[in-house]
Amino acid sequence: MAIPGSLVVPVTVLMLLLCGAPWTHGRRSDVRVITDENWKELLEGEWMIEFYAPWCPACQNLQPEWESFAEWGEDLEVNVAKVDVTEQPGLSGRFIITALPTIYHCKGGEFRRYQGPRTKKDFINFISEKEWKSIEPVSSWFGPGSILMSSMSALFQLSMWIRTCHNYFIEDLGLPVWGSYAVFALATLLSGLLLGLCMIFVADSLCPSKRRRAQPYPSKKLLPESCQPLKKMEEEQEADDEDASEEEAESKGRNKVFPQNALRQRPVGPSLATDKS
Repeated sequence: MAIPGSLVVPVTVLMLLLCGAPWTHGRRSDVRVITDENWKELLEGEWMIEFYAPWCPACQNLQPEWESFAEWGEDLEVNVAKVDVTEQPGLSGRFIITALPTIYHCKGGEFRRYQGPRTKKDFINFISEKEWKSIEPVSSWFGPGSILMSSMSALFQLSMWIRTCHNYFIEDLGLPVWGSYAVFALATLLSGLLLGLCMIFVADSLCPSKRRRAQPYPSKKLLPESCQPLKKMEEEQEADDEDASEEEAESKGRNKVFPQNALRQRPVGPSLATDKS
């Protein structure tokens, strides 16, 4: 059955649209996706990174402009990327994301926060005219690769893991909310005890305690200077004891001499009486 001439053009247009639809929807995006596994690629080359969340209205409004800007990435020699903070909480902590959307510029490992207008034209001018040079880079202490930010990233990942476990306990296992909190409290207590024991073991290994031994009584020749007053007191006491012993000896000697003289004088008395008679 032949198609009427009046329907040829609409049918042809419809077929072209249907044939072209897969190519339109299947077009590969020029925006690269950054995760916790490949974020170190940002340290090489020049990048523009957007931190967003799917539920954020401002992020949704920015997506068309960001996609259009990414099409110019090859001409500007800049890599355009995005990070979903709901799926990558570690990167959210590593870059200290406090507002959405947040845009960073990175070149040569130096990160700068973009705070200008959010249109494709402004993004292109920011790169082509090198307006990023007027922005102070993030300090190395707070850079994404620093120890501090790595610790922050681990903390954010831990918080997300706790949240996932909490949802699992409530939704899948059917535990009450207080039961989930009790599990986390018990886990926190046990982990604290284990960490304390490990710290004590490490401290004893690095700085072992010295056992006290009974110290012998120091001889007089080896007395320290701090014991000189005590030494003098002992010497004075010994001198007083010697004086007292000498006095006792003298008194005993006197007592021995006195009776002998008395005995010698006793016979003399009667003789003198007979003489007088």
